[in-house]
Amino acid sequence: MTNKHPPSIIAIDGPAASGKSTLGLKLAKALDYLFFDTGVMYRAVTWIALDHDIDVHDEAKVTALAEATPIDVAPASKSDGRVCDVLVAGKDITWETRLPIVDANVSVVSAHPGVRAALSKQQRRIGQRGKVVMVGRDIGTVILPEADLKIYLDATAAERAKRRFNEMIARGANVNYEDVLAKVLERDRIDSTRHVAPLKTAADAVVINSNDLDAEQVFEKVFALCK
Repeated sequence: MTNKHPPSIIAIDGPAASGKSTLGLKLAKALDYLFFDTGVMYRAVTWIALDHDIDVHDEAKVTALAEATPIDVAPASKSDGRVCDVLVAGKDITWETRLPIVDANVSVVSAHPGVRAALSKQQRRIGQRGKVVMVGRDIGTVILPEADLKIYLDATAAERAKRRFNEMIARGANVNYEDVLAKVLERDRIDSTRHVAPLKTAADAVVINSNDLDAEQVFEKVFALCK
């Protein structure tokens, strides 16, 4: 990259548990950019739907909610472990989006084409402000195809399941590896076969396979591309 300035919009895509968030967060801190994991928007809509007693399988109602609700993502305002603020109509719902009930329902909400279309516009609005590291599954292909730097971070399903399993065990969860692998494979299937914005690599993305790399090595590779 011949430009003397670091890329203003950085898109990081890839499958579940490939290390996108870890990379994005380190990069955003190093560059003093906003870290924006677009998954938080789907979590926000999921929480609002549940809070309003709306059936998450009712695409029309959940889409109407996503279209009518202004969601913003801002740099963390509190040092309570959050990586950003998630604001709905100005109200801070950062921790509500991390509740287990949201975990259990967000895949259904994020698969609705109407919800994806509504949130894509909001994600673009935030991304186009610049000085942002955006993490998701369709940032470089759909949300911000004009991003200055696109990374596609990949790893085998077995490796990604191992990482997620180890994280969950470290948090004290009672899980077995086969169940975690099955969930990773199912998430891959949903993400890569959905009709709207399926998971795929942008033609001009830098593909990094993290199977044999730790988080620091992945970061060093990508940070070098920003210089």
